[in-house]
Amino acid sequence: MTDQNPLRVFLVAGEPSGDVLAARLMVGLKTVFSGRSVDFIGIGGPLMAAEGLKSIFPMDELSIMGIAEVVPKIPALLKRISETADAAINENPDIFITVDAPDFSFRVAKKLQDVSFLKMHYVAPSVWAWRPGRAKKIAALYDHLLTLLPFEPPYFAVVGLPATFVGHSIIESGARDGDAAAFRNKFQIESSRRNLMVLPGSRRGEVTRHLDVFGQSVQRVAQRIDNLTVVIPVIGKTKTLVQDAIRQWSVKVIIVEGETDKYDAMAACEVALAASGTVGLELALSHLPSVIAYRMHPITAYLARKLIKLKYANLVNILEDREVVPEHLLEDCTVENLSASLINLFENEQVRAAQISGYDHAMAALGIGGDAPGIRAAEVIRKLIDQS
Repeated sequence: MTDQNPLRVFLVAGEPSGDVLAARLMVGLKTVFSGRSVDFIGIGGPLMAAEGLKSIFPMDELSIMGIAEVVPKIPALLKRISETADAAINENPDIFITVDAPDFSFRVAKKLQDVSFLKMHYVAPSVWAWRPGRAKKIAALYDHLLTLLPFEPPYFAVVGLPATFVGHSIIESGARDGDAAAFRNKFQIESSRRNLMVLPGSRRGEVTRHLDVFGQSVQRVAQRIDNLTVVIPVIGKTKTLVQDAIRQWSVKVIIVEGETDKYDAMAACEVALAASGTVGLELALSHLPSVIAYRMHPITAYLARKLIKLKYANLVNILEDREVVPEHLLEDCTVENLSASLINLFENEQVRAAQISGYDHAMAALGIGGDAPGIRAAEVIRKLIDQS
């Protein structure tokens, strides 16, 4: 018999990555509750809207980076926090779910401590990397936590917050499905070309810090690897920065935009040089051997050393607890180090094969081969609702 009462879900996402995660969760919920209609309300972006979310206000009001940008917006953000909490109380959903964006999400959840409906957060704060005290603070705010990484649940269970690993959403991306032939045909790249992907970051500050050292490293690689073509995926306003920088490069450079071209390029390239970030997992999924690098402002780097207690920055290395992917961070991010590691990957098939083997082991730990994370997350929600 079909349940005639719709499932009411209040969802909050505050940035584009959260919009992706939440939209996949919405698909999962509609699949898992296939015999019951699901109503979504809350805050989200275009992907969530496409799945049926009625957004209280535009998500991009919350997508603010950096102190200089945030400070003038504080009064408006505080107002939006209160509006979101009040809307959730008025809606009285079956479950309230915040997705990432901890600065906003946790402040809203704090205003909902006396409600009767279930509260869940999706994407654990990285308490294993820094500020472990945050685990105890959010334990008082939620009934359950969904994590992207397999080693995260115990950090929260020990302080009384039940947590379930549901798999990393990156495995739902198209990074495994790139078409090398399509890329070469589209950009008229001869089969004799050796292709290097360069990913200097997704934010303007990252791109600005990395382009010079990356460019010099590429020049040095080109002296050793003949017929080199460089492919650089860009996002939004970073395109102009990249276009300006590559005018000084003496190698052939192709700039691509959009996920399809990016993933096709990953399939067509032999090696990648990337700023540390989620892209490291996309490279692992695509089996593209890579070198990871990162530079920070000196003051930020000093604070990072004091606060972050990790052996590695790349998630593949963290999951494997060894350096599967070469990392050159902070003061080790030099032309000499980057170019040497890149040349080694171009020339040493054994090194390439070892890295790809490590990729596969790490991706298995993230849930590849099983149900999609959106489905697994929805199953956890179904059990919680059944038990409530």
